[in-house]
Amino acid sequence: MSDLSRLLKESWSIVEDRQDKVGGYFYARVFLSNPQLRDLFPVQMDVQRTRLLSAIVTAVQSIEDPDRFNEYLGSLGRDHRKFQVEPAHFDGVGDALVEALRIVAGDQWCSEYDQAWRDAYQAMAERMMAGAEADSGNPPLCHAEVLRHERRSRDIAVFTCRPLQPLPYRAGQYVSVECEYQPRVWRTYSIANAPSDGGELDFHVRALGAGWVSGALVRRIKPGDMIRLAAPMGTMTLDRKSTRDIVCVAGGTGLAPIKALIQELIKYNRTRWVHLFFGARNRDDLYDLDELNRLAAQHPWLSVVPACSEDDGYTGEQGNICDVVTRYGPWREHDFFVSGPAAMVKTTLRGLTELQVPSVRVKYDPYTR
Repeated sequence: MSDLSRLLKESWSIVEDRQDKVGGYFYARVFLSNPQLRDLFPVQMDVQRTRLLSAIVTAVQSIEDPDRFNEYLGSLGRDHRKFQVEPAHFDGVGDALVEALRIVAGDQWCSEYDQAWRDAYQAMAERMMAGAEADSGNPPLCHAEVLRHERRSRDIAVFTCRPLQPLPYRAGQYVSVECEYQPRVWRTYSIANAPSDGGELDFHVRALGAGWVSGALVRRIKPGDMIRLAAPMGTMTLDRKSTRDIVCVAGGTGLAPIKALIQELIKYNRTRWVHLFFGARNRDDLYDLDELNRLAAQHPWLSVVPACSEDDGYTGEQGNICDVVTRYGPWREHDFFVSGPAAMVKTTLRGLTELQVPSVRVKYDPYTR
């Protein structure tokens, strides 16, 4: 581990249990220095602060992996074009971040930590600006018309939209979405289909508690409504050079990117077996199982194993999806794709480590679905 990585992780551990304070201080300083930016963000900043802290943690964790670091920060730079972020804003943002960390850490902060975060932020900013510049020929966001909307359960909906201009992406990626019912509030959702000639995009959404955007996308939007989409992000994509068989682990609406990957495989796969494990709390949450079984019947290389964790009457596999995957192993020679709620992803990654699956063969995206 390099000195920079060690200092970043060591200093972050000091403030980790006070992340909310870091986010609060950070945005207060940013908006004080750039009042014009405040109107681009939602009134309630709780989720935005969480996303900021998730981005910081992901960047810190990947700083010793140049490819992952560059890809993640480049995608973040493209995504932030929707906030009209310009190169001139980056210096002030870096100062705000270091100041927030210093204030929350208090007496435990030192000059070495200060310099490490300034060096790390400079690298992050350079890659974000490079990503934004590389995408400058495309609009920072696009409008899309909702074509179809279907409720699949009490709190899950599947809808289809068509962007008004082309939106290039790869199967497995996700985009930030904003709707007219919650302006300025952006949430990330995976695209649930592979790119097609018609340009249509499918989304699977679960209404999460009092979630403003998820609730609107499940209960309020209808055909004819317009939504806004930002630049595609994410690295949970297929490596066509790999010949290894595949295991996909999906929890709830984390099925969305997995389904897109399967659709892409349908176009060219002839040699790789694909094992899909689809977990939910109860049978009603297995909202797309009929379609998955249809695909499995059409393509012999695809098998589907559904499981419920909180449905005693369910006749199929029962238990947490990670435990179900373990029962079907061994999997050491397979490529893995994992998608779902943050806790489920974390548990599955830990389980795969115990099964001695090499981490380089496991793809997932670090955001809560």
